[in-house]
Amino acid sequence: MGLRFLTGRKAPAGTPTLDVCPETGHARLSHRRAEEIFEEYTRLLANPLASPDDIEVLDGWTLHWLRHSALTHDAEGGTSPPMLLARSRHASVRSLERYARPGVDAVARHVAEGDPAAQLAAEAGGTWRHYAPGNHSR
Repeated sequence: MGLRFLTGRKAPAGTPTLDVCPETGHARLSHRRAEEIFEEYTRLLANPLASPDDIEVLDGWTLHWLRHSALTHDAEGGTSPPMLLARSRHASVRSLERYARPGVDAVARHVAEGDPAAQLAAEAGGTWRHYAPGNHSR
């Protein structure tokens, strides 16, 4: 079903089933209201060096940023392009380029996973060393 932001009260009669939490019976917030609340409550998270006194002039994260971040993490985790397309509801692989920008740690993990020497060392329960030419000391 995906992430839903809920009101603090039960849904009124006649609310569409998809807009009601099956566990609490609370109504789903409108996208506009969810965006406002999310942005307001993430202002200090988005600006960690800012003073709480400046909270009114700070910008927080948006729901679009949250979606972008989730897709980026999925791409870093190896989710296939067809699945990323389905989750993002984009029609073109080219449109995924903005999300598929793995960070340094993700690239290092990917390289290590494909490195035969690292795989052999992991299977042997040890680590491996790089021996440069002329450096044969152990």
